[in-house]
Amino acid sequence: MFEEFSFNPENIDEGEYMPIISVSDDEEPTEHEEFPEILPVLALKNTVMFPGIVIPITVGREKSIRAVRKAHRGDKLVAVLSQKDDSLEDPGFEDLFRIGTVAKILKLLKMPDGSITAILQGRGRYEVMEPTSEDPYLEARLEKMPFQNVTDNLEFEALVSSIRELSEKIIRMSPNIPTEAVVMIKNIKNDGFLLSFVASNLGIDVEKKQELLEYRDTVKMAKRVHEFMHNEMQILELKNQIENKVRGDIEKQQRDYFLNQQLKMIQEELGQSPHEEELAELEQRARKKKWDESVAEVFEKELGKARRINPQVAEYSVTLNYLELLLDLPWNEYTKDNFNLQDVKKVLDKDHFGLVDVKKRILEHLAVLKLKGDMKAPILCLVGPPGVGKTSLGKSIANALKRKFVRMSLGGLHDESEIRGHRRTYIGAMPGRIIQGLKKAKSANPVFILDEVDKVGKDFRGDPSSALLEVLDPEQNTTFHDNYLELEYDLSKVLFIATANSLSSIQPALLDRMEIIEISGYSTEEKIEIAKHHLIPKQRKEHGVTGKDVRLPAETIRAIIESYTKESGVRALDRQIASVMRHYAKMVAMDEPHSPTVRAEELQEILGPTRFSKELYTESQGPGVAVGLAWTRVGGDILFIETSLSEGKGKLTLTGNLGDVMKESASTALSFIKANCDKIGIESSVFGQMDIHIHVPEGAIPKDGPSAGITMLTSIASAFRKKPIKPFLAMTGEITLRGKVLPVGGIKEKVLAAKRAGMKEILLSAENEKHVREIDSAYLEGLKFVYVDRMEEVLNHALGIWSF
Repeated sequence: MFEEFSFNPENIDEGEYMPIISVSDDEEPTEHEEFPEILPVLALKNTVMFPGIVIPITVGREKSIRAVRKAHRGDKLVAVLSQKDDSLEDPGFEDLFRIGTVAKILKLLKMPDGSITAILQGRGRYEVMEPTSEDPYLEARLEKMPFQNVTDNLEFEALVSSIRELSEKIIRMSPNIPTEAVVMIKNIKNDGFLLSFVASNLGIDVEKKQELLEYRDTVKMAKRVHEFMHNEMQILELKNQIENKVRGDIEKQQRDYFLNQQLKMIQEELGQSPHEEELAELEQRARKKKWDESVAEVFEKELGKARRINPQVAEYSVTLNYLELLLDLPWNEYTKDNFNLQDVKKVLDKDHFGLVDVKKRILEHLAVLKLKGDMKAPILCLVGPPGVGKTSLGKSIANALKRKFVRMSLGGLHDESEIRGHRRTYIGAMPGRIIQGLKKAKSANPVFILDEVDKVGKDFRGDPSSALLEVLDPEQNTTFHDNYLELEYDLSKVLFIATANSLSSIQPALLDRMEIIEISGYSTEEKIEIAKHHLIPKQRKEHGVTGKDVRLPAETIRAIIESYTKESGVRALDRQIASVMRHYAKMVAMDEPHSPTVRAEELQEILGPTRFSKELYTESQGPGVAVGLAWTRVGGDILFIETSLSEGKGKLTLTGNLGDVMKESASTALSFIKANCDKIGIESSVFGQMDIHIHVPEGAIPKDGPSAGITMLTSIASAFRKKPIKPFLAMTGEITLRGKVLPVGGIKEKVLAAKRAGMKEILLSAENEKHVREIDSAYLEGLKFVYVDRMEEVLNHALGIWSF
């Protein structure tokens, strides 16, 4: 459409479109008018100047001001060229079109901000032949470029007449153009000036206006102007039709909606509806999916619904998101498993040291799958202390099987909707994280890690662990129901691997659905092997050093493990090795002389003073002090039980942040000693004369469980008999009032903790012997195991005080 006819110099900028003003007949340029060969050049933004047209421009750029003042002091002529790129603030000749208009400066107005507003009148076309200067202003050598003579006057007159009529129609149909413009059009008698005037006011971009300016043939220019005007006329007519159609359906406050409707109607008339194209693309993708008939039926239904909904309604985007989810989910799309069992075993062994039970279970599953061809995936739960490689093992299994890997952290999860998704009726509804994970994996049989399943929360928003019952039940997960998806999805081919530090906080129903595989802590020997084959190469790579720069022998690694770490896993060991690598990386980077071999005696200089010492546990203890073995969430640990006697009335005091079960073990131990005092060699009267205080050090740490029973009994007996317990002896076991020693759990972690602490003998229940046999004999070197059934045997071995 035509640009608006108005002139307000205060609102005109050099970078904006300029209003256009006609001139009177006596001021119109002529073809025979002569111009100087060299003229200053003024760069024009966002519009093109045509011969015969008067335009005001605000000149703000320094070069442009110099060029205008130079021209104004002389013959008042300046060459005007349009910029190719409006964003440039300091254009050169390469940034300007070569064909422009010579303009006469009719008037200069100095503005308050220091800029100049110049009133310019186009006098004739020219072409830049040669730039002569770019500083202090643009200047060029020009050559006049007249229009060719019209050969077919009849055709030209018809075109001009049509253009005049179209101009009048467009002015009347455009609400933004004042009707006085019709009078202006009628008063223009010169055909060439009429073409320039109309071309200047067309609502087309600068490139198209420049195209009109560059025509040498006046007839061709008239045809092109007529074509542009015809297009604008069609758009105006169509817009009026649209306005008439929708005016009755809308109210004043629905202005935004009305504009969108106009856009939609225009696109439909042009056959360019983006929403229809989008839905057609979804339909095309659906033909390639291998989904069930029920899913296809739902997709077709939702697609039909999307076609009926107005795209501006919020429900349209909800339906579109649902359709895209259906297409993105891997329906019956599986990756091919790696059935080369030797290769799988090699990959698992390369990535993780030990963990025999887990690797064996994965290989068994693959073997059955290879023979049978189809099998529900097992649901494994890896339980063990932090840092033993539970999560990283899941990724290793995915690599070995050549499956996709998805990890979902459940730590601190409180909302059931995170598992099952939200219903689509809610704003911002999303599918659950199970479905999102499968969408991301693009495979229906990935290895899916459910990390920290023992740390799932529970509050008013629901119980996520109950929602996991359906996911982790092989009998139910073939028809898993997500609230957002509202379709049954088969999860039976997904290999779910849950990880946990403890089973105590997992609800029994969920625990029953998983195959528990316990991953115990590593022995010192295992840690040394892990450090050699995994941790040291990894830290060398991360710190940019090589084996020539730093080497850690086995004895140095052992010293780091025993003096600087106290854990079942290897995370702290990894951090300490990283500290050693940083120390040597600094020396290598600074070209300091050093020996690449790290000796154990150098560790204090690198890592600081030792943090843990065996001497605490191996030094001789006085009467009443026994060494017990405990299992914690971070693995096995050594536990001192201290008993002291003082004059009193037989009161029993327990300190050390003990739980109820541990307190009951102390009461049971004291009752057994009182009942058998004559056999132990204690006067019965002494129990009423002495107060007993039992303390377990490290009082800030909560302690509970029955496994300290025999340790407490031995400690109390030692205090009453004033006889020290056998040195280098640790023990663990539950007791009964009848004196029986019952088995306890966490044997491997406890045994490894005893070995780390330098113990030489361990007292255990006879029923725990089978658990000790499961431990690699190489890790038990230097340990002697004493298996007992009754407390009499414990006291006899530890104190030598029981009379059979």
